Amino acid sequence: KVAPPFTECEFDIMYNSGISRTGDVLDLAVEYAIVDKRGAYFRYGETLLGQGRENAKAFLAEDPTLVFEIENKVRIEAGLPPLALSQDLEAALI
Repeated sequence: KVAPPFTECEFDIMYNSGISRTGDVLDLAVEYAIVDKRGAYFRYGETLLGQGRENAKAFLAEDPTLVFEIENKVRIEAGLPPLALSQDLEAALI
């Protein structure tokens, strides 16, 4: 066995792209109060991510550095080690 029975998880499965990583990062960031959700608006610091979850996910999908920064803060809050900057992300930033 690899996990206790009867546990549940929720995630978005997007057609043609699979599991939505930005959706998971956004949900956990809201849960850990890293991203502020007021009504339908999502805000990270002074940056407005969007009105509605789908718009916030689309904004994050266009900015991999912001996703990387938020994900590392989520990992630290969860007690996990932060991610190292990967070569793929470095190449995307150039």
